[in-house]
Amino acid sequence: MSHDIKKFELRSMEGLSDNQVSQHKDILYVGYVNKLNEIEDKLKTADRTKANQIYSEYRGLKADETFALNGVVLHELYFENLGGSGGNPSGQIADLIKRDFGSYEKWLEDFKACGVAVRGWVVLTYSFYDGKLHNYGADAHHFNFPALAWPLLVMDVYEHAYAIDYGVKRPPYIEAFMKNINWDAANKRLDRISRML
Repeated sequence: MSHDIKKFELRSMEGLSDNQVSQHKDILYVGYVNKLNEIEDKLKTADRTKANQIYSEYRGLKADETFALNGVVLHELYFENLGGSGGNPSGQIADLIKRDFGSYEKWLEDFKACGVAVRGWVVLTYSFYDGKLHNYGADAHHFNFPALAWPLLVMDVYEHAYAIDYGVKRPPYIEAFMKNINWDAANKRLDRISRML
């Protein structure tokens, strides 16, 4: 299976320059897709009889496959939930945020704090484990992401997401991200959950 590069029309966003976004989606994201395809091609011929937990070609490819796949998927979710007008959410996502965090303001405080605290990703999820929304943080594509957590809103907080515009200052980038959320994307992801249940 070969993974296709998705196109995202993201221009003229408040606080996120076209150059920053282009470098992120047209170079970095494309690189993840290409490497995922390369890894999956190599797995077709990898010698499984030499698999070893300390080191083997197969072990390395499987670990890198997870990293590359999550790099692709998380970036696609991130770009899909950008390009909106931000502000307070509406629809089912708003109702669930209020139910599980007490208010939009409490959710926002937690989401932003998570964005400052972790090194890679902040993900608002629906948990199939307890039926609630949670903000989770991950330091890398393949670490610290709970099982049974369905991503609803994804924010990339790796430096590559903001360094062109903000240098090493993450909080102003988080504010810019919040101004460009496409809440319709989060509501569509919730709709998919409803169809699965």
